[in-house]
Amino acid sequence: MVSKMKYYISILLVLAGIYQSRAALDAHYYAETCPEAESIIFEAVHDASAHDPKGCDASVLVDSTPNNKAEKDGPPNLSLAAFYVIDAAKTKLEKACPKTVSCADILAVAARDVVVLSGGPTWRVAAGRKDGKISSANETINLPSPSSNTSQLIQSFAQRGLSAKDLVALSGGHTLGFSHCSSFEGRLRNFSAAHDTDPTLHPKLAAELKRKCPKPNGDRNAGQFLDATSSIFDNDYYRRVAGGEGVFVSDQSLLGDYRTRWIVEAFARDQGLFFKEFADSMIRLGNVGVVEAGGQVRQNCRLVN
Repeated sequence: MVSKMKYYISILLVLAGIYQSRAALDAHYYAETCPEAESIIFEAVHDASAHDPKGCDASVLVDSTPNNKAEKDGPPNLSLAAFYVIDAAKTKLEKACPKTVSCADILAVAARDVVVLSGGPTWRVAAGRKDGKISSANETINLPSPSSNTSQLIQSFAQRGLSAKDLVALSGGHTLGFSHCSSFEGRLRNFSAAHDTDPTLHPKLAAELKRKCPKPNGDRNAGQFLDATSSIFDNDYYRRVAGGEGVFVSDQSLLGDYRTRWIVEAFARDQGLFFKEFADSMIRLGNVGVVEAGGQVRQNCRLVN
């Protein structure tokens, strides 16, 4: 699978506000109303893997309008370029099961399928989410950023009922990751009064990143893969972080904090353990964001009904 599919399971995107109904989620939610839903989504993800798509969450799918700047155009999500894989799945689902499967559920299932197709673990996705009626770029302000430190990340996750172990496990989604220069260039030059370059960044990697992200930089697509096996879901991300080669501040800070260091090191040693914890954390993440207000099932994931 092409590397840029990664952001289905990137923390910044999955936490971007999957909108759910008050009703309990159920792994068999579409068993009667749309039994082929998961196979249709899998087919769309599989077909899209050859075209290098990126993922997103339900409110991130909505396009901006002249009167509203949508979440997809908010700072943490500016690297999301291709939403068509979700559009393709939704188009097929609307033909098979009109007005039935929410965009939020499509994203949750697609996230799992991306991981599986990339060689990672599987898990059962509970469904029954509804789509939000509002998408605003302001909603991205509260998302953890690549420059967040571990304390900030732990606090952000705790607000969503997720633990430090969930934080480290879900960070492993960066194993399929690619980042544009803007997300890490602050580590490369004028980092602080004492250091031009972030001292926690491995010197060899720092030199490589400076070469790929010069100043000025006329290449809007310039950037860096977040591990050495960016098309394979594995534990190489943790080995790189353990060696001082985390691309983001948020990645490398996991090694420097006693609350998360031991988890990083454990996952770097044991890929099977990482796979188990990642799947468990994705299940917990799938239950984040239950609200009382009613949602909808969008007929077009880019537009509120």
